[in-house]
Amino acid sequence: MASGVSDRTVIAGIGQTEFSKNSGRSELQLAAEASLAALDDAGLTAADIDGMVTYTLDSTGEFELVRNLGIKDLRYYSRAPYGGAATCAVVLHAAAAVAAGAANVVLIYRAFNERSGRRFGLPQAPGQVSSSGSLWWRWYMPFGLDTPAKWAALHFQRYMHVYGVTNEDFGRYSVVCRKHAANNPGAYFYQRPITLEDHQNSRWIVEPVLRLLDCCQESDGGVALLITSRERARDLRRPPARIVAAAQSALLGGDIVSDYYHEDIAGMAEIGDIGAQLWSQSGLRPRDIQAAMLYDHFSPIIFMHLEEFGFCGRGEARDFIKQGNIELGGSVPVNTHGGLLGEAYIHGVNHINEAVRQLRGVAINQVADVQHVLVSAGMSGIILGSS
Repeated sequence: MASGVSDRTVIAGIGQTEFSKNSGRSELQLAAEASLAALDDAGLTAADIDGMVTYTLDSTGEFELVRNLGIKDLRYYSRAPYGGAATCAVVLHAAAAVAAGAANVVLIYRAFNERSGRRFGLPQAPGQVSSSGSLWWRWYMPFGLDTPAKWAALHFQRYMHVYGVTNEDFGRYSVVCRKHAANNPGAYFYQRPITLEDHQNSRWIVEPVLRLLDCCQESDGGVALLITSRERARDLRRPPARIVAAAQSALLGGDIVSDYYHEDIAGMAEIGDIGAQLWSQSGLRPRDIQAAMLYDHFSPIIFMHLEEFGFCGRGEARDFIKQGNIELGGSVPVNTHGGLLGEAYIHGVNHINEAVRQLRGVAINQVADVQHVLVSAGMSGIILGSS
């Protein structure tokens, strides 16, 4: 399946709404607006769509979106589980459908009012845990682990202990992220960079691991993209981004956010597994990647991404970032749109749109001569290439 996906499938259109803290619109409307923008970008109409993929967490029903967009014949639809873990899984679902002939043009959408509506970052009671979530959460909550920040921080603290990393080290990623966002008119934190001092003065969320400026935003907005075949994309409006490789990972001992049960939790084994799959499928290596869009719900996960993918060695991400490698002009610029900390938190799908812009050569913070972009969410990942 992997070779069929990479040989024949592309991202042909991208779209998004503005990103805000109070959209004033329903999540269905946000999904429709982003979808229409993606159709316009590709030069397609709703009648061309015959497949649809989203998250199990998305509130917008497929049939509601079919009616609102005017889709005539939906032949394929599926959902990828969980939140950020599904970021690239939705692309794998859609690309596999196109490669297998189950659909010709697949719409991927993710839309929510995550600031003005349901806020994922707030504490949850055991009875509020989604049926699609981990049953282990019911064990965590009696110990006070009732938010994503708390679950993740316990894991990250082991990384800090093993490698001598400090919260100030994490802050250097946050500064770069906001620097990129400050140049991006589409980012919520446009023209609002921060300094390392600002980071260190922000309040603790989970001491001694996460400060406020280590945490992703809560955002309102929608993002959409269109997957089709390379042949179909030749006649469309924009240069397509080729899907070179796509992978998911769920390992024994793993969990959605906490990942406490591997023998070594000073890293993230699922990211390493995704990396191995992507390098094997594509024949590429870290040196062949010109930019990376890495899921950054919390700043420490960037350190694990860089190390597990082999951009630097274990425990070396601190110095790798400090030396400027993830900035524009560095060896692998990361989250050039500002990431989830600086642009918006739309469960990472906005990372994919930025990867496409980089490959088209139209990104605000454009990297020179981009041929391949890595997008990773830890439990799923893709490599996109120029067409």
